Amino acid sequence: MGSYSSEDVVFLLRNVGHMSLELDNVKREQLIQSGVHYSEMLPIEYQPSDAYMSLFNQTLDRYAERIAVAVGVVAEQIVALRGLDNLVLTSLARAGTPIGILIKRYLKMRYNKSVPHYSISILRGRGIDEVAVRYIFAKHPSAQVQFVDGWTGKGAIASELIQACETFNARHSQQLSATLAVLADPGHCAAIYGTRADFLIPSACLNSTVSGLVSRTMLNLQFMDKDDFHGAKYYHELEGVDVSNFYIDHITSYFEQVEQQVKEQLLQCTDHTVTWFGKEKVQIIQEEFAIKNINLVKPGVGETTRVLLRRVPWKILINPQHIDELEHILLLAQERNVPIEEYPNMSYACCGLIKET
Repeated sequence: MGSYSSEDVVFLLRNVGHMSLELDNVKREQLIQSGVHYSEMLPIEYQPSDAYMSLFNQTLDRYAERIAVAVGVVAEQIVALRGLDNLVLTSLARAGTPIGILIKRYLKMRYNKSVPHYSISILRGRGIDEVAVRYIFAKHPSAQVQFVDGWTGKGAIASELIQACETFNARHSQQLSATLAVLADPGHCAAIYGTRADFLIPSACLNSTVSGLVSRTMLNLQFMDKDDFHGAKYYHELEGVDVSNFYIDHITSYFEQVEQQVKEQLLQCTDHTVTWFGKEKVQIIQEEFAIKNINLVKPGVGETTRVLLRRVPWKILINPQHIDELEHILLLAQERNVPIEEYPNMSYACCGLIKET
């Protein structure tokens, strides 16, 4: 599955391309807020406008070097913690997948070591795909599994990962570490990070066309076996507009020239304490805007982008200090007629608020 090379990543996902599970955002939002789990259906893939793709390319050029530095910083921390001999990179699909590939590529460049890399599903409220984890241990009995994601918001997936690892470890002799590695950790809920600043990771701008043409993962037991991998679709029809490998190659081209920057940034990443700082800030926003369900508050650039791409936003909060870095947020909000409100009292660059149905 996926448009990446199998040398870059192996997707441990069941291809559910024969199923029609997509619903429009309004219908999905109604179902989600009525109690249907979000993983039982898929959003319709957003097809970006020419203006938006032009902005994506500009953003990639602008941030490629910064992303390359963050990848190097994360990769070096992983090596220091786990070594290379039994390391197995395990990306949380789908946002983690391109980041895991970049880390794998960096390790190959820096240490001439090709480490295994898998992409598996984790779902809020449903946990990690244990079938996939057992598969990894069957292939690599001594695996030092390192989970990788793109960024943190308020820490929902980080919390889910902790619970999932505790559950798995209680049932099996082989053990998982819930230590999460991300490029950007504005929520302060990952111990391994490239930066704790909230900045745009360009792969957040798009959906499947920058993630190997793979959909968001899903689990619907009406159509799937509980002993199978979690599911995802491969979008063959989007192959003509796929930029997944272009994105990876573009950032990889910066690795050799950022070696000194990586060393300098590593010296600043000495605090690995997980404080859940971001969740506290989100609770303040929740109270101030009288939002009943904290899951309807999506902080950070990555999560706000997701809200605009596949949810029904109520409004977008913008920290005016970061306005020059949020062009794609402003463009998406304009295309969808979503109001923007300045809100300086937050540690994030922006925050998406989902409309209550």
